[in-house]
Amino acid sequence: MVSKRTRRYLIALVLAFIAVTASDRAHVMESSESKESFGSSEEIKCAIVLGNDMYSNNGLNTGFNYELLNQFAKTAGRDLTIITAHKGENYLDSLREGKVDIAVILPSEAESHDELMVSIKTGDNSVWAVRKENPNDIMAINSWISYYEKTPEYSDAKERFFNSYDPHARSGSSHISPYDSLIKKYAGDLGWDWRMLAAVIYQESRFSINSHSGRGAAGLMQVMPSTAEYYGIQDLTDPEENIKAGTLHLARLQKMFNGDDMDGKEKVLFTLASYNAGEGRIADCRNLAAARGLDKNKWEEVVQVIPEMRLDSILKEECVKLGRFQGHETIDYVDNVLNIYNAFCAACPA
Repeated sequence: MVSKRTRRYLIALVLAFIAVTASDRAHVMESSESKESFGSSEEIKCAIVLGNDMYSNNGLNTGFNYELLNQFAKTAGRDLTIITAHKGENYLDSLREGKVDIAVILPSEAESHDELMVSIKTGDNSVWAVRKENPNDIMAINSWISYYEKTPEYSDAKERFFNSYDPHARSGSSHISPYDSLIKKYAGDLGWDWRMLAAVIYQESRFSINSHSGRGAAGLMQVMPSTAEYYGIQDLTDPEENIKAGTLHLARLQKMFNGDDMDGKEKVLFTLASYNAGEGRIADCRNLAAARGLDKNKWEEVVQVIPEMRLDSILKEECVKLGRFQGHETIDYVDNVLNIYNAFCAACPA
């Protein structure tokens, strides 16, 4: 007896075959098929529901499907809105109600939803789901996926996203992230080695565009919505927008140290610390270091006063404006980024 899951995939494959035959005759998504799919709306609304655990492969799978959806919409000549689901959110109800046109889900998620039709697989472990009453939508999707899988752009995306990016388990690689080209572009604005910026992004999100913190930080560089708004950035899911916001913030923090007698390496260390803890906290630490006769322009000397910053007695210090500061996380953060950077340099020599 054929299972529901098997039957669903057989239907998807048959539709893909029919659609690809049509695309050969009329160029994929450029015929009347593209006009008949997804109704008359100029916009396709999508939800990626693959989880936001940056320590699993689903984070990279989300980024892969994000790129594919953008290419799909571009080919179809439609605008695109993409929502990435946070933990516990399920957009299948939104799909059923017509609020979303496509939901990117794990194949196992589709097994208990007979009211949906799913595409052939995208990448290693995801499918695009649409409402069953919209067969033209699934035909257009399968047609495009079957076509796009044969392109150099698809091969490049698969190579970038379906890879292990553990910095301590790589050597002699031409890629250290799925976003090398973007990282190189924006690292130049900072005057940094691009591998240092890549190390920051790895520490923040493991290159997962769908990472979210409990405090509301989002995306590749874990940018707070208020920070994004300050720099005029609206979509923190978009990899380029997120990296742009993060590097604009790093550049502003770095500029704060331009008036100090601080060499380039120290400036990077204090910028990293400020990115993690906030510039006010690091200013307090530097002020206390100076009050204790230490060099406030050397990170290793400022670190020496951080244990004192945890004590109640620090509240009496006039040079400390923001009160106590635990500091463990920030010390570890700077150390981790440096270790990741060194590993990336070994794996991908300049």
